[in-house]
Amino acid sequence: MTTKDATTGENLERLNENLAKVEELTERLVAAMSGKRSMDPSIQAPGHELMMKAASGYMNELVNHPSKIFEQQVAYWGKTLKHFIAAQEALSQGSLSAPADETPKDPRFSHEMWQTHPYFNFVKQQYLMNSEAVHKAVENLDGLDEKDRRRVDYFTRQIVDMMSPANFLGTNPEALARAVETDGESLVKGLENLVHDLETNKGELLVTLSDKNAFRVGENIGASEGEVVFRNRMFELIQYKPTTEQVYETPLLIFPPWINKFYIMDMKPQNSLIKWTIDQGYTVFVVSWVNPDPTYADVGMDTYIQEGYLTAMEQVKQICKVDKINTVGYCIAGTTLSLTLALLERSGRENPVNSATLFTTLTDFTEPGEVGVYLEDDFIEGIEGEVAESGMLAASFMTRTFSFLRANDLVYRPAIRSYMMGEAPPAFDLLYWNGDGTNLPARMVVEYLRELCQNNRFAGGTFRIMDETPTLKDIKVPMFAVACETDHIALWSSSFDGVKQMGSKDKTFVLSESGHIAGIVNPPSKNKYGHYTNTGPMEDHETWLKEAKFNEGSWWPRWDSWLKKKSGKMIPARDPGDSDHPPLCKAPGTYVLPK
Repeated sequence: MTTKDATTGENLERLNENLAKVEELTERLVAAMSGKRSMDPSIQAPGHELMMKAASGYMNELVNHPSKIFEQQVAYWGKTLKHFIAAQEALSQGSLSAPADETPKDPRFSHEMWQTHPYFNFVKQQYLMNSEAVHKAVENLDGLDEKDRRRVDYFTRQIVDMMSPANFLGTNPEALARAVETDGESLVKGLENLVHDLETNKGELLVTLSDKNAFRVGENIGASEGEVVFRNRMFELIQYKPTTEQVYETPLLIFPPWINKFYIMDMKPQNSLIKWTIDQGYTVFVVSWVNPDPTYADVGMDTYIQEGYLTAMEQVKQICKVDKINTVGYCIAGTTLSLTLALLERSGRENPVNSATLFTTLTDFTEPGEVGVYLEDDFIEGIEGEVAESGMLAASFMTRTFSFLRANDLVYRPAIRSYMMGEAPPAFDLLYWNGDGTNLPARMVVEYLRELCQNNRFAGGTFRIMDETPTLKDIKVPMFAVACETDHIALWSSSFDGVKQMGSKDKTFVLSESGHIAGIVNPPSKNKYGHYTNTGPMEDHETWLKEAKFNEGSWWPRWDSWLKKKSGKMIPARDPGDSDHPPLCKAPGTYVLPK
């Protein structure tokens, strides 16, 4: 037997072993998918009414402006025919090279075979031409109001992105090459990854974005030293150990969003906003929200305010023996902090808040940004039905929704890597956090989506809560607000509009480069993203940005300069807790850990 024969035999044996594994995995795949819980279709896709509006708009165009439709069709078919002829001419000349390629660069098609191989290049070019034609057809639809047009455009992009040839094994040259190189082992590993994700998520297909064994909350992420000094059914209150001999007298209480977990602000030490703030000499407290189960079905926005915000504020006051505290609210926690401040003012209660900082916070939802496509009746009615049955909105729904706002980066590319290339998920802390979501209580979800997002009652002055009707003008405390330039969850211009309406006479607005997370978790040491400032009046966001000054580097030092003026004198550093608040356990506590 020659060496070549031995090698061929080994390869064949390896291939047969992989085929046997495929059979076993297929059985597990079928079993996993059969366990998927049926869900109301309206929670997964827009209603038929939107589709009918789009179809009606296109037919209206065809009847009233046929020349425009024909012009679009002729342009598209002209490009397609020219592309086909170029490919045929290359083949007729015996050339296996790709024809001329004038399509724009696209990261989905970065592998060299998309450019050099005639078949894959032809498929790629045709897909991009098809995509352009579909998008132009949607752009030119008349008879749709702006909200419907935006939704049609968004869901059209979802379909077009899904149909990318990179997403299918038969038209992905990189995945096919890997399968050949590994005698099919990459496909077996990919099938293993697919089955694992389905089994983990009870039949729901959610791509694992990060290696879940690479991180341990409290060990290599979320590991700043501190103690849980208070606990109720809604939250654990963490007080962090000081790192300076003296601290400012006024403590800082941070409210993270309960849609995700707080340790986004305390990842690795070098990019931890919490650790950096402690190092500047502040006594830092963080609320770690409970991850609700169906027993929390009747928890609403009022519960979060009464048992969450007001209770946490009172505990911090008692522990630090002060009358006033500084506060931070991130995303929905900033919205609720704003509600709390307005409620305190409206009701005439003593306000324990000395200043408030808002991160990527919407209080005026007139224009919510990209996420607004999900804030219409078709989706919200579906969510109402889901939470009425289950008592909560599962974390997987929110994770999937936010991922599809950036589908190519957070859905398709990871799926290709995992399921077609057979690669293990990367050890990426941010993606690990992104997959560590939380459930949302039924009543709170409906109140937030209907009353605050869809009907915009807080900005409109008609949101009734705890027997009061708070308004944005009722917010009087000094305010520092940070929005992010490319935020796809909280549009920066809408964040600006909400802050502009607040009654505070001391308002600082900062626009950070980057998005919802990277624009906030932006340590000075990396000198990565800059920020815009403008000391002039907050009249309209376009003028504000046009006249703003761009500053290199993180906004964190600027916030520190503002915050220290609100934080009183220096005093000896405080150890966590006191005689009435003995430490209950080490940070990060128990609520943040997976059940």
